Amino acid sequence: MHKISVQLPQNSYNIAIASGILPQLGEQMNQLKLGKKVLLVSNPEIFNYYGEIAIKSLQNEGFEVFHHSIPAGEQSKNLESIATLYDIALQHRLERNSTLVALGGGVIGDMTGFGAATWLRGINFVQVPTTLLAMVDAAIGGKTGVNHPQGKNLIGAFYQPKLVLIDPLVLKTLPEREFKAGMAEVIKYGIIWDEKLFLELENAEKIDSFTNINPELLQTIIMRSCQAKAEVVSKDEKESNLRAILNYGHTIGHAIESLTNYDLIVHGEGVGMGMVTAGNIALALNLWTKEEGDRQHILIKKAGLPTEIPSHLKADDIINLLNNDKKVKDGKVRFILPTKIGEVVITDQVSREVLVEVLR
Repeated sequence: MHKISVQLPQNSYNIAIASGILPQLGEQMNQLKLGKKVLLVSNPEIFNYYGEIAIKSLQNEGFEVFHHSIPAGEQSKNLESIATLYDIALQHRLERNSTLVALGGGVIGDMTGFGAATWLRGINFVQVPTTLLAMVDAAIGGKTGVNHPQGKNLIGAFYQPKLVLIDPLVLKTLPEREFKAGMAEVIKYGIIWDEKLFLELENAEKIDSFTNINPELLQTIIMRSCQAKAEVVSKDEKESNLRAILNYGHTIGHAIESLTNYDLIVHGEGVGMGMVTAGNIALALNLWTKEEGDRQHILIKKAGLPTEIPSHLKADDIINLLNNDKKVKDGKVRFILPTKIGEVVITDQVSREVLVEVLR
C-alpha cells in the first residue's frame, strides 16, 4: 500500500493507494476510531459493481451500514439531491460521529462531502473514488458542493475527508470515455506542477484506456497526481492563491459544460478544451512557445480527448458566462496560463479582445 499524507493545519488525512484495497475499507476506517453508523452514498451503477464489497467490508468491522443511491451525472448535482440526502440521514438518525462514505466519481464525492459538511454542522466523511478523475483530483482537497443553474459548483464548502481510499482495479469497469476524461486532470498536473509526469505521458505508448495503459504507469500517474495535489493543497487549503492553479483548463471548461447543459460533454473533455484554449491564450500573450503549446495539444489528443470547442457555441456567450466563475476577483476573470511545461501563472490581464480572437 502506498500512502500520501495531505498535511493541513487542522484535519490532515491520508490517501491510501493499492490495487485490491477496496475490501479493506472497513479495516482502514476502523483505524480512524469513527462512530459505528455509516451511510454509503453511491449511484446505482457503481453500487451494483462495488456496493456489496464495500458494505461487507464495513460490516465485518462492526459498522452499521445504510446506503443511498443518487442518479449518475451532473444533472443530479443540485440542492434537491442534497435535500433527499438530508432526509435519509435523518431517517437513519446519523449522529455527529457518524460517517458518510462516497463510493463513486466526482459528482458523488462532491455531493456527499457537501452533505457531510452541512449535516449537524459537520460529520465524518470518507472518499472512495471509482473514476480516474475522482482518484487524481475530485476526491482530494476538500472541495465539496453542487451546481447552480447559472454555474458549476457555485454552492459548496471546503470540508476535508478523514480518508481517501483508492483502488485502481475498480477502473476496469469505468467506461472508456470517462477514463479519457480523467486523463485530462492527469495531463493538467504535468503542465502546472510536474514536468516529469508530463514526460512520462509523452513517452508512454498509449494512455487512452484502462486496457491500453501499462498497469505500472497507471499506478505511477495516480500516485504522482495525488502527490501533486496533496502538495498544492497543503500549501493553500482554502484557495487564497496557489491552489487556484489546480483550476488550469477549468475556467473555459466549466463555461463550455454549462452552455451545453452538462449533457453534451463530460467534465474532463471540457478541461481538455479549456487547457488547449489556455495554451492558445498563453501563446497570444507570448507566455510560452508554440512548441510547448503543440506538445500539450498532441498529448491531449493522445489521451483521446477533444481539442476543439463545439462549433455551435459562440465566443460572446462563453466570455459572458466567465463572469460567473468562482475565480472572478474584483470583477476580473483570473486565468491560469502556462509559461512552460511544469509551470503556470495566475493573471487577470487577459483582454476581451484576446479572448475573442482565441475562441473564434
